[in-house]
Amino acid sequence: MAAHFLSELISFLDGLPEPRIVMNADYRIIAANAAYIREFGAGKSITGRCCYEVSHHFDVPCDQAGESCPLKLSLEAGAPQRVLHLHHTPRGEEHVDVQTTPIRDGAGQIAYFVETMRVVRQASSRPAAQGLVGRSPAFIGMLEKVLRVANSNAAVLLLGETGTGKELVAHAIHEASAREDGPFVAVDCAGMTETLFESELFGYEKGAFTGATHRKQGLVEAASGGTLFLDEIGELPLALQVKLLRLLETGTYRRVGGLDWLPVDFRLIAATHRDLRAMVQAESFRRDLYFRINTFPIRTPALHERASDIPLLAASLLERVDRKTGRHFSPAALDWLSTRRYAGNIRELRNLIERATLMADGDTVDLPHLSEMDDDVPAVLPASGDVFQLEQVVALADLERRYLAWAKARPGFELPTLAEQLGVSQRTLYRKLQGAAGQASQRGAS
Repeated sequence: MAAHFLSELISFLDGLPEPRIVMNADYRIIAANAAYIREFGAGKSITGRCCYEVSHHFDVPCDQAGESCPLKLSLEAGAPQRVLHLHHTPRGEEHVDVQTTPIRDGAGQIAYFVETMRVVRQASSRPAAQGLVGRSPAFIGMLEKVLRVANSNAAVLLLGETGTGKELVAHAIHEASAREDGPFVAVDCAGMTETLFESELFGYEKGAFTGATHRKQGLVEAASGGTLFLDEIGELPLALQVKLLRLLETGTYRRVGGLDWLPVDFRLIAATHRDLRAMVQAESFRRDLYFRINTFPIRTPALHERASDIPLLAASLLERVDRKTGRHFSPAALDWLSTRRYAGNIRELRNLIERATLMADGDTVDLPHLSEMDDDVPAVLPASGDVFQLEQVVALADLERRYLAWAKARPGFELPTLAEQLGVSQRTLYRKLQGAAGQASQRGAS
């Protein structure tokens, strides 16, 4: 009976277009469908091998190697689980969206697990000439949210410092959505006047004002069927926030000088480097608009939060900006770039590299080419309470305990945000915080 059940399952999966494998609870791969063999097989048999060995080249399951394991999560929950992993593929390491689904037998017991894999085309874990690149925990945490929200029509709010690549993230959401074949229209809200806002966003009719010699299509209409990206929405004056809210609430607009209300069909992505919650409290940003655009917030990490990505970003940016192909960084130059602090984030890193390419004549971009053109802007020094400090060397376990206590005590502490910043799961962070609290209470009792 079990053999017949498995045979039918494998036959069914073989006809599906996405790569899938069948595993048991011991992580052993029982079968792979034709799509998996084409995309991931590389002509090698994987039957009987462990999934973590094939995908990660690990000797132990993912959760024992610092990764989240979808099979273990699915076994514990008894339901499908989805994670984003870096997998080894015939093309090298790639970001792969993994969903593991438990398959139950006639008695209702979990008999097998089916793992579905989708290679993420919107981001690269290797140097790339375009798009998002990264492999740090902070980057993967952000990319996982991008993939979660992409196929919905939910409004997305991108939050992060200037220069963290918010427009690239917006592009990635658009490209991973069902609207990818539609237009991506970007609007810079900074410096918008009321007249310009209405005529640019909504368009105008012929004769609406002096110089309006023909009907002009607005950006809202141009984004029909696609994505409208409102960059720096925090700069929009209150008077214009009202007009934007009406557009979003009613799903209609009227051209300047027009009489008819026209329907709209776009997906909204907004971005800002400002603290919109503080602006709402200060009444400089409308509360109703804030909640309308903040359906799904995604934080784009600052460069210092993903410092391990700097060599990868540097190689990618060199490929994008260099007029001479095939050049590379010297070890000293790459080390200098990796240890430097960037107030302007990726944009500053890009500028620095582009300047260096103009200074370099040979095939190598060296340290003097970078340092000679460096115009580092001193960062604003944080208050002493915002800095984690130690006056002496302590044991690693004590260091972790103290650091977690400091991070937890900072203003605005939220478990999901801190877990993302630390590159661990919420469950792992909760366990560590509980352990640290237990150690502190034991010392107090003694």
